[in-house]
Amino acid sequence: MKDKLKLWDAYPQWEDAETAWDQQASEAAKSHRLKSLPNLPHMPGITPETAKYLKWKSLFYLIRHDQNKTLNKIFFTHPIKYTLALLRSSFRKKSYERDDDFFFYGCRNLSEFEKLLTQPKSLLVLGFSYCHKPHECPSKRFTAECIHDKKNPVCQQCFIGKAVHAAPEQEVIPLFIPTIHYIGEKIFEIVQNNRKKRVLFIITACEMTLKMFGDWGNMLNIKGIGVRLDGRICNTMKAFELSEAGIKPGLTVVLPHTQKRILHLLQKRRMGSTQTS
Repeated sequence: MKDKLKLWDAYPQWEDAETAWDQQASEAAKSHRLKSLPNLPHMPGITPETAKYLKWKSLFYLIRHDQNKTLNKIFFTHPIKYTLALLRSSFRKKSYERDDDFFFYGCRNLSEFEKLLTQPKSLLVLGFSYCHKPHECPSKRFTAECIHDKKNPVCQQCFIGKAVHAAPEQEVIPLFIPTIHYIGEKIFEIVQNNRKKRVLFIITACEMTLKMFGDWGNMLNIKGIGVRLDGRICNTMKAFELSEAGIKPGLTVVLPHTQKRILHLLQKRRMGSTQTS
């Protein structure tokens, strides 16, 4: 990141920072308009055929593509504890509670998560699926990189850049997610390295991914929100596997009203970090 000072840090009021960001985004769009979806496709979150035996499909996928032996690393630390937790979650009808585009894991609703978010001994993982990076992303799309440079005209128009700048610097770890194994391994590392803290997460993903892998988050006993993406989502196993290999020509998006909900949570987090610092 060329300019490490976050835009929000330059303004005492949240509203002033957001206005400044939106104004620069409008100016950048005049000279560097990004590729976008002409309209939102009407796609089911998961096709009926794909929805059959989805929990088993997710397990087989994880095992088959676990090149770094991530599952072994996790299970061998607490084999009995994690096996029991995974089984408990797997036997539930759903691994989450849903409110519109928010999928809650380990907590029941927004109010409960907001309370967790403002606790002093909490650590927030802020994760973004690569598939809603712009096509013009200076860090490229299928990477775990993101410069979120507030002077770059592409970053200025990107919601990922806006969210990272809105998040406080302290106790927030932004992640840019190319594969499901990447985020699984990173979350496990963060949990292991921060045993005295409550690890929370806000992570964007397609609906199918949120339903496939919720049990694994419950297994690690981490609480958070999976944010459902719209647009050219993956709703079949074939599309998902292609996406995991970096083959994702279509764009996904966070819907405008959902963007506001995410930013509201980051505002809560920023206010909490200011009060405890």
